[in-house]
Amino acid sequence: MVELSSTPGSLVARRREAEGEPQGALVLLHGRGADEHDLYPLLDLLDPERRLLGVTPGGPLHLPPGGRHWYALGGIPTPERDTFFETVPRLDAFFESLDVPMERIVLGGFSQGAVMSWALSLSPSRPPPAAVIAISGFLPRVDAWTLEPKRLAGRPVAVAHGSLDPVIPAQFGKEAAEVLEAAGADVLRLTAPVPHMIDDTWIEPLRDVVARATT
Repeated sequence: MVELSSTPGSLVARRREAEGEPQGALVLLHGRGADEHDLYPLLDLLDPERRLLGVTPGGPLHLPPGGRHWYALGGIPTPERDTFFETVPRLDAFFESLDVPMERIVLGGFSQGAVMSWALSLSPSRPPPAAVIAISGFLPRVDAWTLEPKRLAGRPVAVAHGSLDPVIPAQFGKEAAEVLEAAGADVLRLTAPVPHMIDDTWIEPLRDVVARATT
């Protein structure tokens, strides 16, 4: 694990170097109460040839019941505003520290990590990533935070959600997919009869999304 400098503050992260000169980066954001180790095994599953720099940052907040968080719970689909706005500039600085242009970064996440992936990808003040992978999340609705889905027009977007999810109901994944499809994104919808988790059947199609976005 290495600590990457950012302003303000810093984020801890695990890095998996590319085999050669990286052709881009794959950044995965964990869910509530997990940490930078949680999604690290997915890096090799989604990029087995190690063409990309792989990074799994840890959320900056330590909140009950433990682990790392990207924001405090405010409801679904409404992250608590103050902690959300505290985290965004730290994630911005983190991406700048990678020294990989945003258009060569596949940005993905699970649960809270998916929410933050949408927040950064659809913000009009930030360059859009090469692709987005959103697993078991929702499009965030936060006062004074604008989402522009058309920014991902023509780009690969994967939305995966368990149909039995009791934490974030599957309707929020369906909504995100529909909004991005209407905006012209190249949307892949994945579902499985599972709860709040990553299903094994999603790995291969998600791997294809990563490869297509970075070749």
